[in-house]
Amino acid sequence: MCKRLLTTLRRGSVLVWAFGVLTPLQAAPIQVPDPTAWAAMQPAEQAQQRAALKHQLAQATPAERQAFREQLKQRLANMPPRERKALIEQTRERWEAMPPEEKRQQAEARRAQVEAMTPAQRRELVRQRQAVLDKLTPEERRALRQKLPPR
Repeated sequence: MCKRLLTTLRRGSVLVWAFGVLTPLQAAPIQVPDPTAWAAMQPAEQAQQRAALKHQLAQATPAERQAFREQLKQRLANMPPRERKALIEQTRERWEAMPPEEKRQQAEARRAQVEAMTPAQRRELVRQRQAVLDKLTPEERRALRQKLPPR
């Protein structure tokens, strides 16, 4: 009887110890970088930060990844139109300065990412993009339409 009690106590203390040690190891929420600061970074620095974010997201739980995506969307959607316009222009300038081979690689990577999505994920992506478009000013929508290639 005493042996059983000791074994049970040991198991219990191991569980308490494991819970106490492992609980602090839960990752803090992944911080969304400031879009303006991100746009100001050099491409090499962006690549380094992007790799670090990808690593953090790979280690995160699905709920943490979803929270990160939501926080990122909110941060971009809540930007004032003037700041959003400046960010878009900086991004466009960087894209236009990019070598054609790098543009092709990025486009292919994004295409592969979208093709790997389930139909539900694709529908959600379309819904999210529509929500972003709905928040644009009429002037921003007009500018975007002018730059879209015909289908």
